[in-house]
Amino acid sequence: MRCLRHLRPAVRRFSSVPDIVLRPYQEQCLLACTDALASGASRIGVSLPTGSGKTTVFISLLSCIAPPTSNPRASRSLIVVNSIELARQSAEQVGRLFPNWTVEIEQGVKHKASGLADVTVATYQTLRQAERIKKFNPGSLKAIVIDEAHHAAAPSYRRLLAHFDTDIKHPDADFMPPVLPHKIPIIGFSATFSRHDGMALGSVFDRIVYHRDFLEMIKEQWLCNVRFTTVHANLDLKNVTVNARTGDFNPTSLAQVVNTDTVNNMVIKSWLEKAGSRKSTLVFCVNVAHVKALTQTFRSYGIDARYVFSGTPVNERRALIASFKAGQFPVLINCAILTEGADIPNIDCVLVVRPTRSRNVFAQMIGRGMRLSPNTGKEDCRIIDFVDSSGMVPGIVSVPTLFGLDPNEVVIEDETTESLEKLGADSITDSEYIPQPRSVTYRDYDDPFSLLGHTSGAPHIAQESRHAWVSCGGDVYVLECLGKGYVRIEPTKDDEDGQRFHAYYAPAIDGATAAALKIGPFLKKRPILKAADLGAAVRGCDTYVKAKVVFGQMALGLLRSARWRRAPASEQQKSFVSKRWGKRKFDSGSDAEGKAEKIASLTKGEAANIITRLKHGAQARYEKIVRVEMKTAEKSEKEARRRAREDVRVGPLSAE
Repeated sequence: MRCLRHLRPAVRRFSSVPDIVLRPYQEQCLLACTDALASGASRIGVSLPTGSGKTTVFISLLSCIAPPTSNPRASRSLIVVNSIELARQSAEQVGRLFPNWTVEIEQGVKHKASGLADVTVATYQTLRQAERIKKFNPGSLKAIVIDEAHHAAAPSYRRLLAHFDTDIKHPDADFMPPVLPHKIPIIGFSATFSRHDGMALGSVFDRIVYHRDFLEMIKEQWLCNVRFTTVHANLDLKNVTVNARTGDFNPTSLAQVVNTDTVNNMVIKSWLEKAGSRKSTLVFCVNVAHVKALTQTFRSYGIDARYVFSGTPVNERRALIASFKAGQFPVLINCAILTEGADIPNIDCVLVVRPTRSRNVFAQMIGRGMRLSPNTGKEDCRIIDFVDSSGMVPGIVSVPTLFGLDPNEVVIEDETTESLEKLGADSITDSEYIPQPRSVTYRDYDDPFSLLGHTSGAPHIAQESRHAWVSCGGDVYVLECLGKGYVRIEPTKDDEDGQRFHAYYAPAIDGATAAALKIGPFLKKRPILKAADLGAAVRGCDTYVKAKVVFGQMALGLLRSARWRRAPASEQQKSFVSKRWGKRKFDSGSDAEGKAEKIASLTKGEAANIITRLKHGAQARYEKIVRVEMKTAEKSEKEARRRAREDVRVGPLSAE
């Protein structure tokens, strides 16, 4: 605390290290951390966007943390990272900021630390080895920093962190927690302090003490100006599978849609048109095959494009990135290797050719180009986002969604954060077109037991005819012919010649005759007509019934207004309805309660319509609709929970 409180507002410097100049938000972050630690918190998180100087902040924070009074000899610090590139960057920054500190790297075969340095930077992969983690005696540590801390909830991280804090649960049940001489602060830093795969960061960190969004940083000019462009690509992501654990697209499935000659050529042409004069373009692809194919396409246009991926040898990767930093070639293509931790300030264009459902991943990708780099002549960064053109896929993240815009309704061409925010303020919000959690909404007119519209089903049928047609769901309509059978209209299977509906008449025989002949109550169906629309089918069937089935005054009984329909339902009708209602799997919102009273008050017409619907499959169709709606609601709730996990806020973290 002493290293910050006395500083004058205009220039923020550490008294012990005069060369460190802090930006105002960096000082605020350090104060938030030191205040939290002073209050007794020991596992805290910090959310700072790419390019905000996280490394400077956490190294500076280590200089502010004193050894515990109970153990003055605990003066060493451990920084845990997830790649050799980050290890080197952190170690180099420690050396620049605190040249009097000793610093070592613990990574792989080449880098073996003694465990006695003031600061050791170690990769978590190396610390998973028992003989490597033993070097770091908890009794000598004053603090542990976790870089890219959104990974910390993973079992691999908890396995090592449980050695330094007994409140962090080790994934293995037989693990014996150590006896620790003092509480070691564990401080996590990340540009995306959240996880979309459901793992709870609260299992490692108690709370987030500071958060800044990259949009805020751009507005305040701590990050470079950004020019956004979207390109509606020939993509159809509807059938791309989603990983059940992460909630993001499966790369292999996604690559089948994205990695095509058509899309790759469109990417190059778009880049040439929108960003061909840019000096340093970073491209994000789906998988290795996509990286190689897109690189080859760039080269076929005479563009010096090179690629890097996890299988690129370390020395080659280092040399390639160094050449890119030096501006020796214009396009670097990668997949899943430069999303995190890449410090390449000269990047002035980012191509997002890897659709994602993770706001974290998207922010990491575009954040690679947001660092300030005035010494290279960089004025801004062009972000080109290739979006789905075949319809919005629920949960997909793109430039428009960051600003509450629908990608299908806007074309973003050379827009700034300010102009996009203005557009977003006048349009729908992100949450309005991302499915939200909801309860199942039963469609009452599909429910065969519903009393809406006198149980005739879909209300529109009443506009087509005065007769008591009953909708049975699935565009099936039935007219009972007063004991002489029924007429049924249903969709044609092949819709041939534009005839969407066909109709037939099923004559009925009396029950005694059917029983004596041991046959069903209906004779062979007689085709009536085919029609292009429902109205024509209904009118044609009405004419057929009055001419061929029910004659003269008797036809008045077919009307919805027929007197007999208003009489109380018979006991036989009520018994049938009650029995079938008792066996159903789902109740609608309007008819779930008071079954007995409703059945008792049924009219003959209402009961007849319910029975017709049941006999013609309405219940099965309704149950299918309900199952679909329940599944949709479940997906919506899951998607909303996933998106909520990406919402970073200062405050406590849940361990669930």
